Amino acid sequence: MSIEAVVIPADSIRQRIQFFINNKLVQRTLLILILLNAVTLGLETSVPVMSSIGQYVLIVDGIILGIFVIEILLRLFVYRFAFFKDGWSIFDFIVISVALIPSNGPFAVLRALRVLRVLRVVSFIPSMRKIVGALIQSLNGMLSIAMVLALIYYVSAVMATKLFSEAYPDWFGNIGASLYTLFQIMTLESWSMGISRPVMEQFPYAWAFFIPFILIATFTMLNLFIAVIVNAVQTINEEDNKKIEDEEKATQRQLYNQMQMLQLELNALRCELKGVRNL
Repeated sequence: MSIEAVVIPADSIRQRIQFFINNKLVQRTLLILILLNAVTLGLETSVPVMSSIGQYVLIVDGIILGIFVIEILLRLFVYRFAFFKDGWSIFDFIVISVALIPSNGPFAVLRALRVLRVLRVVSFIPSMRKIVGALIQSLNGMLSIAMVLALIYYVSAVMATKLFSEAYPDWFGNIGASLYTLFQIMTLESWSMGISRPVMEQFPYAWAFFIPFILIATFTMLNLFIAVIVNAVQTINEEDNKKIEDEEKATQRQLYNQMQMLQLELNALRCELKGVRNL
């Protein structure tokens, strides 16, 4: 359910507040504050900066956090329980709630998650929301690909352990070591000079194992991941375009109906004028 679809009583305080928080100027101001907050959170990691102007950085951070809290409270007042039916609203609520955790006590470690406030910029920019939505929508397809990749990965690890464990126990001594080594190869991190060529010194035909593994695990599966994400983005774009077309058609039908009603009124007016002239 989209939070914009919530029906709010007309000419009420809730509607006035809704217009205010959805105003473009207010939204842009909040976006600027999010970016400014990202800067202050980064400055807090600098010891020289905090030793010189740390108190001012913390004051600015507190003011921005207070504005974010007020914004969330206003949205809760406007949308009530519908607020928690919108995924992005829940995300904003969790991020701001984490920022309010005390700096001492058993949950102090969660204060490190304050930087998640920067991710609120995603909920403010429609194009970024679309990308995240596409990623979420493609999770089912990506999960299937990940399962196939895991199967290939496991079979390759077993084969590598049986083939190379005696000569290279550090790399392929057991299934765990083989999995880690193959993960390094899959990321193309020093796979040739660091692993493949040393193994080929003792097993000249080891390339027949490593090259197909890289082609399948790295290039083919990666392209499949990309294809699933691109397809999800395309589907979302088509849905958005269809929604726009439906709205345009509805507007056109409304205009056509209004024109027909005007035509009928004009015809009736003409008939009345003819009747008056005949008299």
